[in-house]
Amino acid sequence: MSTPKQVIEMAGKAGAKMMDIKFVDTFGTWQHFSCPIGELNEEIFREGLGFDGSSIRGWKSIEASDMLAMPDPDTAFIDPFCAAPTLSLTCTIAETGTHAAYTRDPRGLAQKAEKYLASTGLADTAVFGPEAEFFIFDDVRFDHKSNGTFYAVESGEAVWNTGREELPNLGYKIRHKEGYFPVAPADTQQDIRTEMCLVMEALGVKIERQHHEVATAGQAEIDYRFDTLVRAADAMMVYKYVIKNVARKHGKTVTFMPKPLFGDNGSGMHTHQSLWKKNKPLFAGTQYAGLSPMALHYIGGLLKHARALCALCNPTTNSYKRLVPGYEAPVNLAYSSRNRSAAIRIPTYSENPKSKRIEYRPPDPAANPYLAFAAMLMAGLDGVQNKIDPGEPLDKNIYELPPEELKKVPNVAGSLSEALDCLEKDHEFLLKGDVFTRDFLDMWISTKRKEHDALRLRPHPYEFFLYYDV
Repeated sequence: MSTPKQVIEMAGKAGAKMMDIKFVDTFGTWQHFSCPIGELNEEIFREGLGFDGSSIRGWKSIEASDMLAMPDPDTAFIDPFCAAPTLSLTCTIAETGTHAAYTRDPRGLAQKAEKYLASTGLADTAVFGPEAEFFIFDDVRFDHKSNGTFYAVESGEAVWNTGREELPNLGYKIRHKEGYFPVAPADTQQDIRTEMCLVMEALGVKIERQHHEVATAGQAEIDYRFDTLVRAADAMMVYKYVIKNVARKHGKTVTFMPKPLFGDNGSGMHTHQSLWKKNKPLFAGTQYAGLSPMALHYIGGLLKHARALCALCNPTTNSYKRLVPGYEAPVNLAYSSRNRSAAIRIPTYSENPKSKRIEYRPPDPAANPYLAFAAMLMAGLDGVQNKIDPGEPLDKNIYELPPEELKKVPNVAGSLSEALDCLEKDHEFLLKGDVFTRDFLDMWISTKRKEHDALRLRPHPYEFFLYYDV
């Protein structure tokens, strides 16, 4: 655990000239403001730094907009992308006067989830390990107007590339669904992924592996070491920040959109998770796939609440263009050992009890990690507390099941609107311990319905292809 004094010493050794104050907004975007390093002292860690919360999406109204950013010394690093040496600090958000945690702050909400877990006595630590996929494109263009709309992405790796001149074109293009994982020259992005890894390692994010993913056009995955819930979410914010900025340095662009390409695999955020108590793993046992009864009940909770979880773990209209059969997307709510076509997989790489975990596969990287991890934990805990039976495992290829069997397997939500309907009906499990509040959920549902309607009201280019000559 770092202390304010240690952070001040770090800044001094690095010759820091500025201090960058970062916090995450409701929908998962890092926001920031900067101060000269002379403003850095131990007091700001106790008293916070004031800012206007009325301009942050989903937060305060203008008549009550003063808020405090409370820096966490454990999050300190020297920002690798600033020209002047700059100390970076991630904050939770508090109310002025009382210093009470702001109920719409995602990081504070995730901290409440950890406290609620400890209060149950069931476990004292929730461990999360997300695997966020992304695309590295050479170019992107998009626009929408009342009389037209378009988007286009370009990649030198893809068979459909018509963008940048290559002169000569040497081939070695990755076909749809064949990106896992050929070596160079087909894979052109080994070096840029390695640079992303090395920058993250320098910032304290422990990297386990990197590789090209299944889709064409530079789909990639970099995995970092599991950690406690809030720390894993903090690492995801650093992860996105580093990946986007390293790509920009090389004249490329990164997107964490779940489905930017038609006809190819989308990007998921498979999330490994387990519970621990007094440094002992609680998911290892003698039942199915080496799991404990607690782990099976945790699975039961995730499956029971999976459709409501979609509203937080798959929070965009684009998310449901990934959650369709045929692209390794886990649309069917079942669990299995090793089977990647199930929504929940139990990895079997190791028999070590410390490695025993479950992998929840529906989430995508558009999710705010603080909200998604907290919601998954609350669903799993509900399963443990109520001993929810997950049913029988499904160790078959779900996509090859006969129709009569497939009908018996429930699905995730089919659209953002459907997911929001499910969250409206099934959210009591999120309210335990005041982790989520009704105010927060009402704001989330209202905002996300506006997003859904914004897309629903606009003509789509493919509709012209289908219907122009009716």
